[in-house]
Amino acid sequence: MSISSNIITTSEHSAKKIGKRALEEIKVVSEVLPFRVNEYVCDSLIDWDNYRDDPIYRLTIPNKSMLTNEQYEKIKKGLALGRESIRPIVEEIRSELNPHPGDQLKMNIPEVGGIPVSGLQHKYERTVLYFPSSGQVCHSYCTFCFRWAQFIGDKPLRMESKEITDLLEYVRANRNITDILITGGDPMVMKTSNLRKMIEPLLGKDFLHVENIRIGSKALTFWPQRFVTDSDSDDLLNLFRKVTISGKHLAFMAHYNHPKEMSTEISDRAIAAIQSTGAVIRSQGPLLKGINDNPDNWANLWRAQVHRGIVPYYMFVERDTGANNCFSVPLWEAYNIFHKSIRVTSGLARTVRGPVMSTKYGKVEILHYEPGENGNFLMQFIQHRDSTRVKIPFKSKYSGSASWFDELIPFAEADSPFFKY
Repeated sequence: MSISSNIITTSEHSAKKIGKRALEEIKVVSEVLPFRVNEYVCDSLIDWDNYRDDPIYRLTIPNKSMLTNEQYEKIKKGLALGRESIRPIVEEIRSELNPHPGDQLKMNIPEVGGIPVSGLQHKYERTVLYFPSSGQVCHSYCTFCFRWAQFIGDKPLRMESKEITDLLEYVRANRNITDILITGGDPMVMKTSNLRKMIEPLLGKDFLHVENIRIGSKALTFWPQRFVTDSDSDDLLNLFRKVTISGKHLAFMAHYNHPKEMSTEISDRAIAAIQSTGAVIRSQGPLLKGINDNPDNWANLWRAQVHRGIVPYYMFVERDTGANNCFSVPLWEAYNIFHKSIRVTSGLARTVRGPVMSTKYGKVEILHYEPGENGNFLMQFIQHRDSTRVKIPFKSKYSGSASWFDELIPFAEADSPFFKY
């Protein structure tokens, strides 16, 4: 747990609130799933008088339900025997948690001359994901995170690039690429000087085909100081401004899960600072049991975002990895929550798409469902490896228990091609 458990027990507000049982759960679960939280989250976002039910506590602090009872007891007993005995148990459990969903290490890694390009993912024709090695941690970790394998120190599971030349050479040679998404981890943990080395080359004449630079980040929740009071925050904003002045669109892809994340004064200052550069903030996040699984959470979140000039973008379905047994909800319920929430927002919030599953084939949007023995889910791909399959409706048989695309089966023979690639 490194310093994270110390922050929990010494935080100004948490020190006298958290119980022994909760501390034991943190210790046991964090042997398997990574745990990191900072003072800002502890002191400004978590309600320690009601921490067990607090959404930000559940968002950041491990709890027993993230593992099965059997997995939890194995780790607990192993800890009593010593660290050497626990290592194989941890490895076994992690292998059961689907560390790289969607065949992303098999299907998404681009090649140049038959050699895989480290730290890149190229799933959709127009967009490349870049994983800089210095941005593969976060200010705090989300308990639901589908990229938990980036944080556990297992190099074969980790996607990262130590050289910007890998990205530049690949994008230079592929003129159909219009979008670069710098992701992680969280690129906002990096110093601006390092980020500048990655972004400024993309503004040159060799990359006129690159129209949009995206930055995926949770920093507006976990460390808004990055844009306001950090020693190089002004330099960071100047870099953002340089991108927009160059004529490229800078999209700041902010990860939000609950309106409480937007409740602090420094959060509002950080949002305004980013927007002052000409960048556009878009919001996305998954639907999570016990954190935001009711329509009021989402409606209030989207209203708060629109009020601040943020564009709601995606409501995702929790991916089939990590602690999804703890956080996932059935697809029919996800649909109901989305539609109940979107109906009570203004048209400005209806830019958001959902519920959406980011599958190995592409992003699947649930359009409607009919329950029952002869019922169905009506869906469409809004992104696909094969762009000719985008925006074509198809069906699966209804399932009251399915929480992920791979649990569905085609409704009829005509729907079968959408379940293959």
